[in-house]
Amino acid sequence: MFFKKEEIKNYNFLTKVCALLIHAAKIDENYTDREEEIIKKTLNELGVENENISKTIKEAKIIEESSNQILDFTREVKGLPEQDKIKIIEALWSIIYSNKDADIYETNLMRRLAGLLYIDNKTMGDIKEKIKQNLK
Repeated sequence: MFFKKEEIKNYNFLTKVCALLIHAAKIDENYTDREEEIIKKTLNELGVENENISKTIKEAKIIEESSNQILDFTREVKGLPEQDKIKIIEALWSIIYSNKDADIYETNLMRRLAGLLYIDNKTMGDIKEKIKQNLK
């Protein structure tokens, strides 16, 4: 678990992080069980109790489906410490590469997120390569 206890209490925050992860999983129009498992694992690492993970995902899917821009999901994340943002970026890349390939929509999403979350290109590229290597 990498968030402070007071941040974990902010359920809305965690639901928006989950919505961002779901958005990344759905952007290639192929939302898989493997991607959902990565989302569940990430939520657990964020501090969501096992019994609340399904509820969080269900609520996040509603948020993701009713939103038309990723700004809704990134607003709170961009103020996090660098190491916490990196953990979320790692989860996003893991979702994208869970099918061994990234399409143009997924890479475009990550490029946009880098700017919105104030992650420099080198850091983003390093995280991407780390995830790709871990999947080999």
